[in-house]
Amino acid sequence: MQNFLTGYQLSDATWLYLSFVLILAVYFKFSRLWSLRNLDLLLLLMISPGLLMLRSGDVWHDRGTWWLMGVSALGVVRSLLDVLFVRRPRLEQNMNAAGMSFLTAATVVFLTTKLLTDPVQKETVRALAPTGGMAGEAAMATDVLTPGTDASSGPTTALVKRAVDSISGAVVQQSQASSDRRGDVEIFTIRTLAILSHVAVIIGLLLVGRQVFGDPDLGFAMSSLYILMPCTAYDLGSVIQVLPAALVVWAICCYRSPFVAGVLLGLASGILFFPAFLLPVWWSFYGRRGGSRFALAVGLTAVLVVGALWFLSRGGSELVESTLGYVRWTSLQIWEESPPQSFWGYLGHSWRLPLLVAFLVMVMATTLWPREKSLAHLIPHSAAVVLGAQLWYPHQGGVYVLWYLPLLLMVAFRPMMTNHQAPEITPSTGWFRKISTRSGNPAEAVRV
Repeated sequence: MQNFLTGYQLSDATWLYLSFVLILAVYFKFSRLWSLRNLDLLLLLMISPGLLMLRSGDVWHDRGTWWLMGVSALGVVRSLLDVLFVRRPRLEQNMNAAGMSFLTAATVVFLTTKLLTDPVQKETVRALAPTGGMAGEAAMATDVLTPGTDASSGPTTALVKRAVDSISGAVVQQSQASSDRRGDVEIFTIRTLAILSHVAVIIGLLLVGRQVFGDPDLGFAMSSLYILMPCTAYDLGSVIQVLPAALVVWAICCYRSPFVAGVLLGLASGILFFPAFLLPVWWSFYGRRGGSRFALAVGLTAVLVVGALWFLSRGGSELVESTLGYVRWTSLQIWEESPPQSFWGYLGHSWRLPLLVAFLVMVMATTLWPREKSLAHLIPHSAAVVLGAQLWYPHQGGVYVLWYLPLLLMVAFRPMMTNHQAPEITPSTGWFRKISTRSGNPAEAVRV
């Protein structure tokens, strides 16, 4: 950022201290020290020090790994117990909506400048840069690998990669630039995609507060806190983490339409593996009729993604590579030894299978209970599932905080939600009744 502001330099540790002071000044309820809001705020603030330890290296790396796994476990417990907190008084922030809007916009501008000037993470370049050579070498020459960027990606990522390739090729062709500059164009495209993904999360949180929670101030509060969190600034360019989280947020915005929510979660599941564990919980939320539409949307999305890859691929082997080979299956093998720098590299993989079994039991329990769910169950259960995936994921589990950060913000800020049930889906025969009534045959409409 010093390229734009002469003499300006802000380290990760300095941003941690400054943002903590600002967050406490805006959100901490000094008049109610033992309120649930303050405890949730402290839980959220505990995330960033763990990432800072990981980025520091040396002995702090080990402590950061254990720290983040502990925070993930606390997040799972907090999300599962959320339905027990029936008294949720409306607590105002220490800043009005206009001030939080300005704070959010100013922080977005500063972080965008940081993203445009800092090197892109290595694994993001490897996943999304088609040339991989020039772009990868340009990023790797100066970039320090951020822990947690080597998550397994899916077939939808292959479509995003092809989109980056098409955009970069079109820009290079129109500007008549040399092929050596194509890597720079790809890096700029990836940075732009990261910015748009973060903006999508911010707008989604605003709409959740306004349309779902019924309180625009809560939307401003969640979006402002999301962009102020140091962990957001640490992983700004990690498109593979932010994009599926944005799709999950927008699925909650569109929860009244099972088909739209199914399409969004289907796309998110194609980018990374963790949204796939949300599908049973969401299917149970919609019930029999809505669940069928939700499942149909997920299936159609999968067919369209594979069909698009088949249309763009040059043969069957390339299609298999785009759909199955794109996922790093070795990072999902729970019986394999983990990298030394990961959590499981220290603890050993023998504990991984019991945690995976416990995670699957939790997914099954949140799917079956309660039978009739509302958003008061869907949001915390979704957060618990995503957080739980951190506890058994073999490759650097616990460090993918942007997966669950928007969901955890919704859990912390949601009000009482007693009438936010799944929409009632009318049977298909209702269409025949409407057609018969319009044709002037009410008797036929009754018989149908």
